[in-house]
Amino acid sequence: MKLDQLLKSIRPLGLVGSEEIEITGLACHSQQVEPGFLFAAFKGQKHNGLDFIEEAVRRGAAAILSEAPAPPNWPVTWIQVSNARQALALLAAEFYGHPSASMRVIGITGTKGKTTITYLIESILTKAGAKPAVIGTINYRGPGLFKEANRTTPEAPELQRMLRIFLDHGATHAILEVSSHSLSLHRVLGINFDLAIFTNLSPEHLDFHPTMEDYFEAKKRLFFLNKKKRTAIVNQDDPWGKKLIGELPMTTITFGLEAAALIQAAQIELSEKKTTFLISYPGGEVEIETALLGLHNVYNILASFAAGLALNVDLSAICEGIKAVKNIPGRLEKIESHLDFTIFVDYAHTELALRSVLQTLRGFNPRRLIVVFGCGGDRDPSKREKMGQVAGELADLIFVTSDNPRSEDPLSIMAQIEKGILKNGIKKYFLEPDRRLAIRKALQVARKGDIVLVAGKGHENYQEIAGKTIPFNDSLVIRELISELKEKR
Repeated sequence: MKLDQLLKSIRPLGLVGSEEIEITGLACHSQQVEPGFLFAAFKGQKHNGLDFIEEAVRRGAAAILSEAPAPPNWPVTWIQVSNARQALALLAAEFYGHPSASMRVIGITGTKGKTTITYLIESILTKAGAKPAVIGTINYRGPGLFKEANRTTPEAPELQRMLRIFLDHGATHAILEVSSHSLSLHRVLGINFDLAIFTNLSPEHLDFHPTMEDYFEAKKRLFFLNKKKRTAIVNQDDPWGKKLIGELPMTTITFGLEAAALIQAAQIELSEKKTTFLISYPGGEVEIETALLGLHNVYNILASFAAGLALNVDLSAICEGIKAVKNIPGRLEKIESHLDFTIFVDYAHTELALRSVLQTLRGFNPRRLIVVFGCGGDRDPSKREKMGQVAGELADLIFVTSDNPRSEDPLSIMAQIEKGILKNGIKKYFLEPDRRLAIRKALQVARKGDIVLVAGKGHENYQEIAGKTIPFNDSLVIRELISELKEKR
């Protein structure tokens, strides 16, 4: 695409060099630059793109996009803009031909539940005969593409490129997990959303967002991005959801357990094997039986049910789609073992998420509730003591271990967690920085009727330790250890 055609989507402050050059791709990381690419140089959390412009040119960049003016005698075209991230997102949408305009797009935001809802809506649409694609925390999947996710919501060029691939291979819908980072950093600008779903809001990413109000404002942006979006779906029971409802100008479908909710759950029965409840909606009532466990999944199903109705999916396809989802990788995922105790893996890595999953498991009346967890390094340290306090309150036996310590000392992180455990008096707990060994010890001490929860990493297949990334997946490790245990018992 010629640069002059591409630039019609933005308003540059200045341009040095030719507009007649051919642009073959877009990148915001210099190592991704290929000959003919436009390189967007903006400040990241760790690096400044301006420090890599010479490398980008060496790799063949034909143009540079930046908020700074061009250096003297700069050799390639330089485009100056007021906001490089916004401009890159709009350029990406233009470069890939605005693929979101030709499919139905569902955006899901909130602290918890996004991943599960993508699986549910994907299943509902598949049962309805549609061809959905998903971009989310676990992977990016759909017609023409499958790859492991490196972040929940990719940078704009990759996001628009994937949407184009999906569309070209027949996708009818795209379901996106939309993170607060992506909204704050304008990655999803230029995407046309038909539905926007708000799940809930609780403290997370407070190393990025200075306050909960700032976190909420970031999430709220999803509902004000473009004119195509016709419907909002919002959790009526969540305090931040109530606040959002009062500020939305578009049609809003509410869901929850409260009587005011348009899509409401009642007669809820929770067990270790299944969840059953009744959904009331403006068209009537329907009974739901699902393998997804816990009250939080009732909310996830309500949101997905509402999305199905908003997308005019037949009721039978909605119910079949919900029933077809048996588990979500790393989300209260039950590990089959044929042992006389039960094992779950969950992504819970915040105070409220850990409380929610432990309360759910406590409701199954185990003989003992055993938990293995840690906290990530180089992230919000305030949650470590709080998570320790939750574990001390709700678990019978605790194994504190490493999560992704990154550049921090694992023992220091564990000591902060220990402070929270001790706030509940003397509890039986162990400190073991080796995550595999901690899981092994938990399985070795588990007895008939116990529940073992391994929390924090969920679907992740790696650990980040002292600058190195090593393979590690909780579910896989547990299955390996189960085999060892069976041989010894």
